[in-house]
Amino acid sequence: MKVLVINAGSSSLKYQLYNMTDESVLAKGLVERIGMDSSILTHKPTGREDVTEVSEILEHTTAIRKVIDILTDKENGVLGSVDEIQAVGHRVVHGGEAFKESALVDDASKAEIRRLFDLAPLHNPAAMMGIRAAESNMPGVPQVMVFDTAFHQTMPEKAYLYAIPRVLYKKYKVRRYGAHGTSHDYVSKAAAEYLDRPLEDLKIITCHVGNGGSVTAVQGGVSVDTSMGMTPLEGLMMGTRSGDLDPAIVPYVMNKEELSVSEVNSMLNKHSGLLAISGISSDMREITEGMEAGDANSTLAFEMYEYRLRKYIGSYAAAMNGVDVIVFTAGVGENSVVLRQKVCEQLTYLGVELDEALNAIRSGEPRRITTANSKVDVLVVPTNEELVIARDTHRIVLNSL
Repeated sequence: MKVLVINAGSSSLKYQLYNMTDESVLAKGLVERIGMDSSILTHKPTGREDVTEVSEILEHTTAIRKVIDILTDKENGVLGSVDEIQAVGHRVVHGGEAFKESALVDDASKAEIRRLFDLAPLHNPAAMMGIRAAESNMPGVPQVMVFDTAFHQTMPEKAYLYAIPRVLYKKYKVRRYGAHGTSHDYVSKAAAEYLDRPLEDLKIITCHVGNGGSVTAVQGGVSVDTSMGMTPLEGLMMGTRSGDLDPAIVPYVMNKEELSVSEVNSMLNKHSGLLAISGISSDMREITEGMEAGDANSTLAFEMYEYRLRKYIGSYAAAMNGVDVIVFTAGVGENSVVLRQKVCEQLTYLGVELDEALNAIRSGEPRRITTANSKVDVLVVPTNEELVIARDTHRIVLNSL
């Protein structure tokens, strides 16, 4: 089976085409600037040169048609015909309580995703555009929704409920849902496999830290707590998101600055985090460069970011009454040597003993960065959310036949 994985944003669309016989990637790419007359399609067929096309792409249906055209192109394509695509998997950020696992796309599931637009206004509508576009271009091809929130549906009430009037949960499902579930699921399983230990026996803290970030406590292979909340705003300090803050700040600042709800929402999601503190960038690479050059604001931004990440690790070790494995993944977690070093240097009370030489190695494979004597294994595990989506899509479609 060949599976096309789609991650649709409001003005972009990422794709990967898998051959599930060996889980190889045949091609991947990105459509940017959807809605403009200078949209960019970057196509990367495996083992061959990249291809870039600039054209007018005004909506997602056209974007997917362009993707299909280049996948089947005689010179740059990897398929003889669109009929070779036997299933399509979509990343959907929010599945609410309705979806505890991935699901086939049908009228009922699409209606539920629309109902959840308010919980993920930036992401779920975009995912729905991707689903409709795929339906238009590939009618009859089965599609699967894979949810960022599904992995966290194993959390107990004590972890997912907020201490606010319970009527708000009963009426509006106000609760913790988490995100990055496909990543936390993938890297926790990969860590157990790398260590050759049963997943069911391990207490793992997975740190998915990129421009967005979250930490998850994985006990016995299931999520028991996670740092993101009802929306992706709660938890860690991120590239442009504030993370945890006193909720009284919101009405206070709205009153003082005469801000609307949308303005304060934009402030907390798009103008906070590393960007706000450093005044330079939301990118950890630029923050690190600024810190190394002696910029005080960059140093403060890094220290706040590292401190909050370390606090979550400590709290989840307490929540599980111990920890066997800590995993770093995603853009910052996989690539920032200095962040991992600073975090691990302050976790010696847990028995973490960092090997600086191992930490300095850059590799695309899972690896340990602690000494043989360390009581906690600290790993760097490259995430692969697209592969999780492809695997779930493959399994669900086969089971539906």
